[in-house]
Amino acid sequence: MSVVGKLEVEVEIQSSADKFYHIFRSRAHHIPNICPEKVSAIDVHEGDWENVGSIKKWNYVLDKNAESAKETVESIDDENKVVTFNIFEGEIMQCYKSFKSILQVIEKGEGALVKWTIEYEKVNENAPTPDKYLDLAVGVTKDIDAHLVKA
Repeated sequence: MSVVGKLEVEVEIQSSADKFYHIFRSRAHHIPNICPEKVSAIDVHEGDWENVGSIKKWNYVLDKNAESAKETVESIDDENKVVTFNIFEGEIMQCYKSFKSILQVIEKGEGALVKWTIEYEKVNENAPTPDKYLDLAVGVTKDIDAHLVKA
């Protein structure tokens, strides 16, 4: 029996929606400099930093363990500030048949609202819900926001 699920979280940020969105849209290589204790490296394996179909490898720390994941940029919607990533390789795939993360950044007065959605299919019903990956996204979001506010 396959178990399909979806998790969502919203984080209010003080930085502008445009600046935050463009970090993930085309400047992800800056993330390891912004939050090195969470993300140690991001490298392009195919394509570039900003186009659909590009493949990036993330090296990150989760529960004090080093992990890595490869993702492809599945879709980009600049008008609505939405990027969809499809994770297809790494430790994460030991628990999930499919794993997609969707970032949406929404203008909100002086700041913005960052919405992360994770859509997943567990390899079996005993696999954990991917809350720790959502927590990592929230932590990275807060670190990037703090960095952009200081800049």
